[in-house]
Amino acid sequence: MARELTAGFHSYEDVEEGDWLITPGIMVGEHHVLEFAGLSGDFFDIHVDDDYARAMGFPGRVAHGILGLALTDGLKNRAEARFRGVASLSWSWQFRGPILIGDRLSAIVRVAAKRMTRRPERGILTLALIVTNQRGEIVQEGENLLMVLTRAGYQALRDAQRHG
Repeated sequence: MARELTAGFHSYEDVEEGDWLITPGIMVGEHHVLEFAGLSGDFFDIHVDDDYARAMGFPGRVAHGILGLALTDGLKNRAEARFRGVASLSWSWQFRGPILIGDRLSAIVRVAAKRMTRRPERGILTLALIVTNQRGEIVQEGENLLMVLTRAGYQALRDAQRHG
C-alpha cells in the first residue's frame, strides 16, 4: 500500500512502488537565473531580457528549463524523507510550463518502480517527479533513475568509513 515516506534516510528495502514524498519549496529568484546563465553560458534573451520575454507573450523573464530540473534535484535531496543515493543514472524530463522569477517550486516524488542491480548492495529506483508552482500549475515533470544503497550496502559503507 502506497504511503508518504517518513523523515530520514531510506534504503532500497525501505520503499515500495507507489510510496511518495513532498519536497520543500524554493522561490526562484533573479539571482538563480543570472547565476545559471553565467554558469551555463545560456544568455538566451527570454532568460535575461524582460522586454523580449514580454514580446514572446510571457509576463517577464523565464527561468532556464534545466535550472528548474537542477532546483528540483536539489529539493529532492533536501526533503525530510531522502533516499540513500549512490548516483543518478538518467533523467527523462519535460518542460510543461514557464518558470518565472518569483515562482515557488516544489515537487511530489513517487517511487514508480524498483529493481536490484547485479551488485547485492545496490538497487535502482525509478522516481516519477511532478513539479508545481505556487498556483498548483505543473511546470515540469519526468523520471529519474536513482541508484540507491540497500541496508547491507549502507552498513558496509559505514564499516569502511570507520576503518578508514
